[in-house]
Amino acid sequence: MSPSRTDAAPAVSVYDFSVTTIDGSEQTLAAYRDQVLLIVNVASKCGFTPQYTGLEALHRKLHGRGFSVLGFPCNQFGQQEPGNEDEIKSFCSLTYDVTFPMFAKVDVNGPGTHPLFQYLKQQQPGLLGSQGIKWNFTKFLVDQHGLVRKRYGSVDKPESIEPEIEALLV
Repeated sequence: MSPSRTDAAPAVSVYDFSVTTIDGSEQTLAAYRDQVLLIVNVASKCGFTPQYTGLEALHRKLHGRGFSVLGFPCNQFGQQEPGNEDEIKSFCSLTYDVTFPMFAKVDVNGPGTHPLFQYLKQQQPGLLGSQGIKWNFTKFLVDQHGLVRKRYGSVDKPESIEPEIEALLV
């Protein structure tokens, strides 16, 4: 797991965070500056795993207009992401032909929560103000200024989010 920030100043956007790619290199989310993002905690063995199809379709359709899906594998919900990064990358490529950026496994809840997900949850709490992520495939919509605009649950299908993504791309 990568450290996210090196200074003590509070984060003001998602661009203030560093993450580890699925290939093991460090990357700052500032690389996605000026893009609309859908940040998703994903898993390979979940009932919602077929959402990879919709996520990939959105990414392919809208990427040329300044949109990216960012996938963060997480094994905190029913141990539904047991593989290592190579296994996850292979599964995503072979099963769903995923081309959107994937990152190293992270925790999204608890004491080991990745700082990016701490920030996302703080900016867009869940139902009744809860901070915890309930399950795999929780999605956070981020505008082109790095501000977290909306949180979607696991049951929200990627295609149902498209109109809100389109509105930010205008």
